[in-house]
Amino acid sequence: MLDSVNAPRKTILIVDDLSENLDVLEGILSPYYRVQVAISGRLAIRVALSSTPPDLILLDVMMPEMDGYAVCRFLKNDVRTWEIPILFVTAKSEEENEIRGFEMGAADYLIKPVSSAIVLARVKTHLALHDQRKLLADQVAVRTAQLLVQNMELAETRQEVIRQLGRAAEYRDNETGMHVIRMSRYVHLLAIHAGLSEPEAELLMLAAPMHDLGKIGIPDHILLKPGNLTVQEFSVIQTHCEMGYRIIGTQNCNILSLGGLVALTHHEKWNGSGYPAKLSGEAIPVMGRLTAIGDVFDALTSVRPYKKAWSVDDALNVIAQGAGEQFDPRLVKVFIGLKSEVVEIMQQYQDDVV
Repeated sequence: MLDSVNAPRKTILIVDDLSENLDVLEGILSPYYRVQVAISGRLAIRVALSSTPPDLILLDVMMPEMDGYAVCRFLKNDVRTWEIPILFVTAKSEEENEIRGFEMGAADYLIKPVSSAIVLARVKTHLALHDQRKLLADQVAVRTAQLLVQNMELAETRQEVIRQLGRAAEYRDNETGMHVIRMSRYVHLLAIHAGLSEPEAELLMLAAPMHDLGKIGIPDHILLKPGNLTVQEFSVIQTHCEMGYRIIGTQNCNILSLGGLVALTHHEKWNGSGYPAKLSGEAIPVMGRLTAIGDVFDALTSVRPYKKAWSVDDALNVIAQGAGEQFDPRLVKVFIGLKSEVVEIMQQYQDDVV
């Protein structure tokens, strides 16, 4: 027996313009397979494209109007039928004809007059090979889908760990830690409208929460002091930029690498009076310049141990006054024009905003 008793019978399509050739092949195959016949190339294509396509095609080469090569070429160029094995049946055994068929995608050749044993053996072999290829392709597809899900879960987990790492520092001086959520969205909004690509803006949004990671190393009596800081105390506060950069370290991960850059540069000022390196103008990385605006705006509109929350208009006025001094003037202009979008973000994450 060629097929298991319980397995559904495979379907073989025989294509030939001579009825006597169809009868011979059908007689050989019908005891073991479900057989379909087509007396022309065009009819063969119609059957192959039907809702119940054949599992394998025996295709005569020499046919009027549309020969076997044309039929093979059509079926192999159509995504719906390209996987169906095609065995040419021909009286021509010249080597160049066989090469032409194999180049078109034919699986094998059968030479007329056909032998029952050879027909059954070739058909069985190519059906088995086709099933194995299909099984392997299905397994690859399933495994690829599983890996994609796992990679997405790993990426989401990594992003959440990084986000919570950034919030850990905020819990030191911010009751809810929502500062990093809001400011990262302000920065994302500003980055998009300032001309960064969506992937760049998305990466910055994920990295920005780490900007104040170095606060973990600042003593509470300085970080939580309600009054003005002394010169010495402020110098200690300034160390959080380099401290955050060192905590993150040198990483191959794009998010962490950018997080370190943002931590190091978000307190640099356009006029060169910032810290820690006193960079100025475009020498300050744009990711640091973007983060600086979002960070200061949210700090102004949030409650802190040493101040009440400012109104949106008052905070925007401070940002505007800092253009060309503390902030990149071009970015300030863009941010001021985004007032309505900024307010929407505030309303969505307003736990500690007045």
